[in-house]
Amino acid sequence: MVDFPVSLDSLKLVSLTSSLVFFMHLLLLQPGEPNPEKVTVVGPADPILALVGEEVEFSCHLWPYLDAQHMEIRWFRSHTSDVVHLYQEQQELLGRQMEAFRNRTKLVKDDIADGSVALKLHSIVPSDEGMYGCRFLSDNFSGEAVWELEVAGQGSEPHLSLEGSKEGGIQLKLRSSGWYPKPKAQWRNHQGQCLPPEFEAIVQDSQGLFSLETSVIVREGALSNVSLSIQNLLLGQKKEYVVQIADVFLPGASRWKSAFVGTMAMLPPLLAVLVALALGLLQKQRRRQEKLKKQAEKRQGKLTAELEKLQTELDWRRAEGQAEWRTAQKYAVDVTLDPASAHPSLEVSEDCKSVFSRGAPPSPAPSDPQRFSEQKCVLSLQRFSAGRHYWEVHVGCSSRWLLGACLAAVPRSRPVRLSPAAGYWVLGLWNGCEYFVLAPHRVALTLRVPPRRMGVFLDCQAGKLSFFNVSDGSHIFTFHDTFSGVLCAYFRPRAHDGGEHADPLTICPLPVKGTCVPEEKYSDTWLQPYEPADSALDPW
Repeated sequence: MVDFPVSLDSLKLVSLTSSLVFFMHLLLLQPGEPNPEKVTVVGPADPILALVGEEVEFSCHLWPYLDAQHMEIRWFRSHTSDVVHLYQEQQELLGRQMEAFRNRTKLVKDDIADGSVALKLHSIVPSDEGMYGCRFLSDNFSGEAVWELEVAGQGSEPHLSLEGSKEGGIQLKLRSSGWYPKPKAQWRNHQGQCLPPEFEAIVQDSQGLFSLETSVIVREGALSNVSLSIQNLLLGQKKEYVVQIADVFLPGASRWKSAFVGTMAMLPPLLAVLVALALGLLQKQRRRQEKLKKQAEKRQGKLTAELEKLQTELDWRRAEGQAEWRTAQKYAVDVTLDPASAHPSLEVSEDCKSVFSRGAPPSPAPSDPQRFSEQKCVLSLQRFSAGRHYWEVHVGCSSRWLLGACLAAVPRSRPVRLSPAAGYWVLGLWNGCEYFVLAPHRVALTLRVPPRRMGVFLDCQAGKLSFFNVSDGSHIFTFHDTFSGVLCAYFRPRAHDGGEHADPLTICPLPVKGTCVPEEKYSDTWLQPYEPADSALDPW
């Protein structure tokens, strides 16, 4: 084992350092698929120090970005065959763990799609000390990182006892347990000189922790006080205990009366000193509390100023988005649906303004990530190749939909990946709780107000397709691209599932310029829980 000079605060800094490195990596990510030959596994850079009985976290991630959902991720002890925790085929295989780690691990995979995972190991014991590693394995990539775990036990508060007279003095004994690694004990007199112990025993129990028992004989003399220091060499900490024994308790009966009287005479001044010390400590504590209060007020003022600045910027951006939306409304066009382009599972209204799904509920999504369903959509009758065009669609309370534009010539009767590269520029809602765009990967969006009516603005010459929330007039997202052909509006309603909220997608009448649709009161009891989905796959 390697010694490192650390403090208790370092126990929290290692996990924080790994997290900061990981987020700096994320800031530098570039679009596109990384080359597996250049991908590396990044683990803890320094040895991790954990206290007995507490929890430690092992963080590992891939650099640069690489989706690890379908990889095998193995945490191991010294050798890859010594399994601490195994993630394989998107499942945790707990039966493969070593017996020593059963029911002690927890996998954190919130960011596994970004190649980042963490393993928490709780109830640390001394036998956990040693080398660890994590290995990522897929068909075209294999890599691992290793690090060292060091374990320390701080030990219990000592039990001091006077064992009686022995060899012309008083035998003082101390017992303490729960130390790791083996502690170092040292007795000293009032002058700081080392005293040899009369007895010392350090025993390791079945859990690997050390118990200390040591004693010293205190003899009659000046002050007759001794101290004992117990040091944990790994933590670099030392616990020190001072014991003073009056001569009245020591052998030498001829002087016990004078010693007792002298001790009683010293009590009043000693009490006075103690009171003065207590008052000084109280005053010092009061000054410290006032200082902390001023610092807190200063931080609160600074935070309030920052929040006001952020609110001002948010109001400005909102006003800017509303101005852009009002400008887009000037180019409102009458859009109708083309029944001939509708998928057989969709029904278009007689006025060609609404579309909804009919028939039986859809089958479950395929487990093979390379399979896609055909496009259950309908396109607009109008075609756009030049100019600016704006239309609005009522999405209501439907929990799933896709809107946008696509090339009129793209195939829809065979599997296709929805992305700008394939000729699709779409924004959607998944399970009533996640708004996203496919550009080309799934990008989640945060909306202040859930839209009940969406505005779509197409500027062919500028190569822009923008989406607006008509409920509050805010701008949501804009695609910037070069449109290589004739475009048409794209509509895809939620597949029918027998629920009460199978709202159709309805093209709204030409809007009154500069107006917003009031936000509707609705119940969220029908919303389904979020289920992760591949941004490039068909979520319906």
